[in-house]
Amino acid sequence: MRVPGVGVNANIAGFLRDSAVRNPDGVCLIDDDTHLTWREVDAAVDTFAAALIQRGLHAGDRVALMLGNSHSFVIAYYGILRAGLVAVPMNPAYTVAEVAVLLADSGARMLFVQESTLAVGEQAADALPSCEVVMVGDAVWQSLTTRDDTTVLVEAATPADALALLLFTAGTSGRPKGAMLTHGALRANVEALLDLKSPPAALPDDVVLLVLPMFHVYGLNTVLGLAVAGGASIVVTDRFDPVESLAQIRRSGVTTVPGAPAMFQAWCRVPEAASALAGVRLFTSGGSPLPIDVQARFAEHTGHGIFEGYGMTETAPVVSTTLVSGAPKPGSVGRPLPSVEVRLVDEDGEPVDEGDPGDLWVRGPSVFRGYWPHGEGGPDSDGWFHSGDVAYADEDGDLHLVDRRREVILVNGFNVYPREIELVIDQVPGVVEAAVVGVPDDATGEAVMALVVAAPGASLGTEAIVDFCADRLARFKCPTTVRVVPALPHSATGKIAKGRLREVYGDAGFGA
Repeated sequence: MRVPGVGVNANIAGFLRDSAVRNPDGVCLIDDDTHLTWREVDAAVDTFAAALIQRGLHAGDRVALMLGNSHSFVIAYYGILRAGLVAVPMNPAYTVAEVAVLLADSGARMLFVQESTLAVGEQAADALPSCEVVMVGDAVWQSLTTRDDTTVLVEAATPADALALLLFTAGTSGRPKGAMLTHGALRANVEALLDLKSPPAALPDDVVLLVLPMFHVYGLNTVLGLAVAGGASIVVTDRFDPVESLAQIRRSGVTTVPGAPAMFQAWCRVPEAASALAGVRLFTSGGSPLPIDVQARFAEHTGHGIFEGYGMTETAPVVSTTLVSGAPKPGSVGRPLPSVEVRLVDEDGEPVDEGDPGDLWVRGPSVFRGYWPHGEGGPDSDGWFHSGDVAYADEDGDLHLVDRRREVILVNGFNVYPREIELVIDQVPGVVEAAVVGVPDDATGEAVMALVVAAPGASLGTEAIVDFCADRLARFKCPTTVRVVPALPHSATGKIAKGRLREVYGDAGFGA
């Protein structure tokens, strides 16, 4: 039995329902040997949503996911949303300490884990009796995915301003902040991308490679959400391997590859990449800046250009892309989506002169409503979100990023905030203070480097500091290089003057 709702339903799980109505027997998901049609996925999401409500969850309750890319993630995610609940995706590589903070801050009622994340999930939730831990495949999971005669399917209307996603990113203070994304924001970003036609961002006969992690907004909304709305088949892959991914692209007839710079760089080193990628019509890149030399090498190696975009979690995520103009442009992240407004302003909030760099402000229906739980840090009274990024517009109106949010490090496209790591290193016995900075890295774009000052007489081992971090932080946040230095430069107010670190220690030390 299905319970009808009233009013306009903005729930983004409606994209899935629409695609299932249009093409019920078409292939929706390919996950290794598992092939699921749109009808099957939509029915599984119905069952999952109904079962969550029958377990006592109510609209607005938070449900966390610590899962790798899989069809189980897709079904759980859309089931959570269709039930009117709020999804809280987490990186499966997070440690117990990291997960415990996110569970407590979000007030999650349930946490979905897989075998590899079960131990971390259970330990993190140990102090939260209100949070139930469910592992994919266990008895509770089976009850959530099995429909019986008593199942009451969900068809409640969801308003556009209802919270859909809580995506945590570490703040400059070191404390994670949850960006609140509504159904309306997620839907607006997908619909704006669907409106791009030359070339189209998604087509019903596309086969999309989904190897970008779905716990990240890029993989979750720009890849999964767009593919679902467009009715494209989705090849779900949990880990990127340069050679195996090319074999998967051949086997599945992939036509669209959304990626990160490191992927394209890796394929440039595989001789058979050109033939394996010959059938792909569209390559897009995001998450971190795409180096011009990588774009050039990829074009030379494969004959394909790469469309680059820019966005952030807080904008659900795409702000601009070269798809708008219809041509890749090395060094540029393109023009704003038609539904998105941008301003480049000086420190007084006044427009900069033509061609000059300025702080990038964003306004539009895909902008978040602030940080959890009270909405701090959201758009101002006029709807403008101050991104903290610096960019300039060229004579064509295409944006070029000059600088990113102050101090943030991008490791494989993931935001790493130095303060979070510094707070961990400060706990190491014998450490007086630490400064964490980003350094260039050929494989990940940037890597994390720590400059550490030891207390008088203390013997600090760099490997011990790395190991200490590894027990408390996800691997991508851990320093790859630690240097023990005699002192760090400070400002007049006593803060570490990170802008002077290169001046004091020299560029050579940052590449070590």
